[in-house]
Amino acid sequence: MLTKVYGSAVFGVEATTITVEVNIDKGIGYHLVGLPDNAIKESNYRIAAALQNNGYKIPGKKITINMAPADLRKEGSAYDLTLALGILAASSQIKSENIEKYIIMGELSLDGSLQPIKGALPIAIKAQEEGFTGFILPTANAKEAAIVGDLKVYGVDNIKQVLEFFDQGVPLEQTIIDTREEFYKSLDFPEFDFSDVKGQESIKRCMEIAAAGGHNIILIGPPGAGKTMLAKRLPSILPPMTLHEALETTKIHSVVGKIKNMGLMSQRPFRSPHHTISDVALVGGGAYPQPGEISLSHNGVLFLDELPEFKRGVLEVMRQPLEDREVTISRARFTVTYPSSFMLVASMNPSPGGYFNDPDAPVTSSPAEMQRYLSKISGPLLDRIDIHIEVTPVPFEKLSEERKGESSVDIRKRVTVAREIQTKRFQELENVHYNAQMNTKQIREYCKLDDKSKALLKNAMERLNLSARAYDRILKVARTIADLAGEQALNGNHISEAIQYRSLDREGWLG
Repeated sequence: MLTKVYGSAVFGVEATTITVEVNIDKGIGYHLVGLPDNAIKESNYRIAAALQNNGYKIPGKKITINMAPADLRKEGSAYDLTLALGILAASSQIKSENIEKYIIMGELSLDGSLQPIKGALPIAIKAQEEGFTGFILPTANAKEAAIVGDLKVYGVDNIKQVLEFFDQGVPLEQTIIDTREEFYKSLDFPEFDFSDVKGQESIKRCMEIAAAGGHNIILIGPPGAGKTMLAKRLPSILPPMTLHEALETTKIHSVVGKIKNMGLMSQRPFRSPHHTISDVALVGGGAYPQPGEISLSHNGVLFLDELPEFKRGVLEVMRQPLEDREVTISRARFTVTYPSSFMLVASMNPSPGGYFNDPDAPVTSSPAEMQRYLSKISGPLLDRIDIHIEVTPVPFEKLSEERKGESSVDIRKRVTVAREIQTKRFQELENVHYNAQMNTKQIREYCKLDDKSKALLKNAMERLNLSARAYDRILKVARTIADLAGEQALNGNHISEAIQYRSLDREGWLG
């Protein structure tokens, strides 16, 4: 007897429905075809034990299972439940009238209990698009899949519940989530707050500008100056995610299995990989491509602490994603694209010893050593970072002050107002939402300069020997400064402040 059961495979951040065809005939043997990987080939042992421990068995006949489309590579253990139900339905051990209306996924333990799977959200979205009635999956993933409306999601703990549902009509408990209510309810405030930072008013101003325009930023300063402390607090002043952004971000984290019993992500991601990370782990890829750190930080912040300590090759692979805001991974048989619209925040010491060219510093380095250390970061990568700022140590007077600094809530209000101005400005454009995303054409349109500002920028370009890309970055930052001030036209003040934030372009900045 032939039976069809449906599962799903995830490629990139999109799902593809997989038809599992089970045919039972005279003879002996278990044949699994359709490009399954080793985890799927081993599933017959898990299935046999799980069924036996729940009062069922694999029939001693010739079982042929095809996973269609047969030319698409399937991987992982999430098809255990799909295959088990297909075998039981084809051997008439359970009724199978409605089995084709459901997407069924789950990894089986030997006692029949279900383990979590990866990619539940993209699978649920695809199931809803293709008109399936419901999605049966492990309880740990039910909240995540229930984000999708118009699809019945059933979280189960054991294969016995699924078998009784199809065979005896015992109802399963549906997981229902009001996506909007859950999302807005969990927009609570993060634990890190800018009010904890003593002094550093100019750096806070920089962080505010970076957050308002989505600009990449690099902080340069000695150990203990507060670089990491400031970077960790940046997400607290970013505008709250929209529902669309939350769905996009949750989808990526779902693919790598980082959403468990959580539902929709409401906080912007903050990723801080160690400097020993490989280029594949950073941008994504592998034999079976997975999103990397830059995609996991989509709509959030990627923090690279001690930037020169990262391998040069690892940093160079970020160039294209920083420009295009997506990563395309190509293999011989397929290509996957992951979104990667993130804010890059980097920090670094000015020298191997960690201190500026200061005779009183515990460890001194010569200007030549400092320059050699800085040269580990390529010019093209620094060009793609809009704001460079020096972080100086906080004096004792500031550290010992009782007065608290401005809170993240107050800064976030100004940032949100500036972002709303940008959203309105770019509402006709599909891929541009804030100033950092502007291309050359849009910069010319929205960053027009008067004669005085033009002369100021020309002088800075010639003296600092800036590239054309640095010129564009200055204009983008100036546009954000104007938006924060609520001004329509750019003026000399905006331009001069933006020029100040190009520390690494200034000759002799170390001395």
